[in-house]
Amino acid sequence: MSLIPSFFGGRRSSNVFDPFSLDVWDPFKDFAVHFPSEFSRENSVFVNTRIDWKETPEAHEFKADLPGLKKEEVKVEVEDDRVLQISGERKVEKEDKNDKWHRVERSSGRFQRRFRLPENAKLDQIKASMDNGVLTVTVPKAEVKKPDVKAIEISG
Repeated sequence: MSLIPSFFGGRRSSNVFDPFSLDVWDPFKDFAVHFPSEFSRENSVFVNTRIDWKETPEAHEFKADLPGLKKEEVKVEVEDDRVLQISGERKVEKEDKNDKWHRVERSSGRFQRRFRLPENAKLDQIKASMDNGVLTVTVPKAEVKKPDVKAIEISG
């Protein structure tokens, strides 16, 4: 399975098995979700947080679609063992007793994604920005030091 999106939505499939693919068959994806109580709505997981990780010659770039969230509701942290953590929470809307819900599709609750950064990541220069509901985290890469090669003269 490929991680390259197709033009027609979803992910493009391939005959090659990709163990890192996020494509998982969900037999219930087309069923309407019904939350009978406010308790279950508050505890539903914000599971659709998909994050792209792109590596360029200069940096690792992470992009997450977080529609409706403000930057104050999102945290970007790096742990000591080179783990980038992106987390946040979408609050459930207040309900009026007179409201009649016909459909509830937007998820609420907490989300958390973690990525182990490679050795060449400059942890002290990470930058994050949020624009139109898209979080971009840029992790600059250290220059790869090429080994010094010294020619040895062969005697004899």
